[in-house]
Amino acid sequence: MGRVRFRSPLRGPWLTSVFGAVLLACLPLVVITGLLDYVAYGRGQSIPGDVGWLHLPIFDWPARPSWLFRLTQGLHVGLGLVLVPVVLAKLWSVIPKLFAWPPARSLAQALERISLLLLVGSILFEIATGVLNIQYDYVFGFSFYTGHYLGAWVFIAAFVTHVSLKLPTMVRALRSRSLRKELATPLEATEPEPRDENGLVAEDPAPPTLSRRGLLGVVGGGVLLVGVLTAGQTIGGPLRDLAFLLPRGREPGEGGNRYPVNRTAAAAGVTGQATGAPWRLKVNGAKEFTRDELLALPQHTARLPIACVEGWSTVQTWTGVRLRDLAALAGVPDPGSAFVASLERGPFARATLNPGQVTHPDALLALRVNGEDLSLDHGFPARVIVPALPGVHCTKWVRSIDFRSV
Repeated sequence: MGRVRFRSPLRGPWLTSVFGAVLLACLPLVVITGLLDYVAYGRGQSIPGDVGWLHLPIFDWPARPSWLFRLTQGLHVGLGLVLVPVVLAKLWSVIPKLFAWPPARSLAQALERISLLLLVGSILFEIATGVLNIQYDYVFGFSFYTGHYLGAWVFIAAFVTHVSLKLPTMVRALRSRSLRKELATPLEATEPEPRDENGLVAEDPAPPTLSRRGLLGVVGGGVLLVGVLTAGQTIGGPLRDLAFLLPRGREPGEGGNRYPVNRTAAAAGVTGQATGAPWRLKVNGAKEFTRDELLALPQHTARLPIACVEGWSTVQTWTGVRLRDLAALAGVPDPGSAFVASLERGPFARATLNPGQVTHPDALLALRVNGEDLSLDHGFPARVIVPALPGVHCTKWVRSIDFRSV
């Protein structure tokens, strides 16, 4: 089999370093916000699963500001998606390295190649699992949360190693050419970069069919397009209809319940019969409340966001009973935690709330939204709404709450 030949006259250390600099500036933010989102799930939630010593230090996720999880999750998913064109362009620019032979001539070069392979493999795994998770409902044969989390740590290790090895090369390459000059260079004046020791510049370059300015414009246009097709799920409004890359959460209800829903009652196995007249909220295993009795208690209204791990979020006006008021009725005036159970079955049928979340003045057992009763898909007869809490733990179809003093 003959050697694979790459003849693009655009490839070279400078172009690769431009893409690398963008990723170096942005990918750490994607990583940090992703890790913070795992912290936000809190203690005892089994997200991620058993990852041994890779578990992050746990601290109580704050309930202030109310938009905190909306910000971290929106940045993680949104920025991760808009960087996909840059990642693909960077991979295209270094693809000759993947076919270099012999693969390594020294220990340092072998370490570089291994870090490169792990970097490429892990970032493609993170992109693929992330995109599939926001597109489809639980399509994996493994836990998305655990797999995505472990893949992130492989990426972090490879990224740090690769940057440590290649940062001096990137800095030299960026200084070798002027970005302003390249953006002013038309197709007819485009020439290959000087031959380099890394083998990125083609030995026998073909005539250019696109200038570097044009290539950067194509990649920048891809970033802008993905941004337009993504931002609406966080910003909302008319842009939400353009969010083709985040179709989950596109099943709104009617009237006051017209906002996204990630999982319908049918998908959760919750029926109207289970939420009808026989339904009772059990508090600390002793007290029971009908929905009418809950409505007769002092009601509190708050306008709060709800943000989902798939990247969409929305802000609605919720009305219900403060969780701290329910705790007081249960004989726990100073609750240290709350364990919420749902009528649904599966991994998200229970949630644990920390002290700041239980006692926040806007933390509610919501009964109504935007002046109307919750619909069945949105959690009727009652759901939890807590500021800055991941949407998956704003439990719908609540059947019981246990308040603890510690």
